[in-house]
Amino acid sequence: MNRVPFLSIIFMGISAFAGFLIPIVLCIYFRKKKRADIPPFFVGCFIFLLFSMILETLIHRVVFSSAVGTGIRNNVILYAIYGGLMAAVFEEFGRLFAFNIILKKYRDKNINALMYGAGHGGFEAAAVLGFTMISNLMLAMMINSGRIESLLGTLSGGTLTQFQTSISILTLSSPYIFLLGIVERICAVAIQISLSVLVWFSVKSNKSLFVTALLIHFIVDAITVILAGIHMPAVIIEAALVIIATVLAVFAGKVYRKNMVNLM
Repeated sequence: MNRVPFLSIIFMGISAFAGFLIPIVLCIYFRKKKRADIPPFFVGCFIFLLFSMILETLIHRVVFSSAVGTGIRNNVILYAIYGGLMAAVFEEFGRLFAFNIILKKYRDKNINALMYGAGHGGFEAAAVLGFTMISNLMLAMMINSGRIESLLGTLSGGTLTQFQTSISILTLSSPYIFLLGIVERICAVAIQISLSVLVWFSVKSNKSLFVTALLIHFIVDAITVILAGIHMPAVIIEAALVIIATVLAVFAGKVYRKNMVNLM
C-alpha cells in the first residue's frame, strides 16, 4: 500500500491548526479592536451547532434513507438544489432566531453582527477543517505505520468503501491540496460574516435583506456542489469561492455602511 507523503502530513497539521486558529483570531480581533460583545460569538457557535450540525443533519438522515434521497444523491443538479436549499433555510433561520430572540439586547452595537458571524463561521471552520484534518492525520499515521490493513480487515460494505476512498485521497493527492482547505475556510467565514450582516439589518431595518441572504446562501452552496459534482479541479473551485466571498463581502460592507448612516 502507498504511504502518505510526509509533506502531506505537515500540511494537514497546518490546516488543522488553522481551523482552530481562525475563530480565535476573529473573536480577539472583534473584541479588542472593534469593541464587540463576546456573547454573540458563542451564540454564533451554538446556532451553527444546533441548526446546521444537529437539526439539518437529522433531516438529511431521514431524506437520504428514502428512495427520494437516493434519487437526489444520484443527480448532481438535484443534490445541489437540495443541499443549497437546506443549508440556506436552516442557517439563515438560525440567524433570524438568534438576532430576534437570543441577541435582542445586543442589537444596539452593529459590530455584534460581525462577531456573531465570526462565531458561526468560526465554529464551522473548526468542525469542518480542524477536526477533519485531525481525523486525516490519525488515518495517515495508521497507513504509514502499516496498521491500516488490520483495520480494513474488520470492515465491510459501505464503511469499507468509504475508508478505501479516504486512503486513496490521502496517499495519491498532491500535498498542496491539504492547504486549500485553509483558503476554503477563510472564504466560508467571510461569506458567513457577510450573510450575518444581511440578516442582522433585516431584523433591524430592512426585512427584504433576509430573502436576499436566503437566495445568496442557496446559490453559493448550490454552485459549490455542482462544481465538485462535475469534478472541477480543486484550485478552480477555491478560485470561484474567493471571487464569491470577495463580491459578497463588498456587498455586505455597503449594506453595513448604508444602514449605519440610516440608523444614526
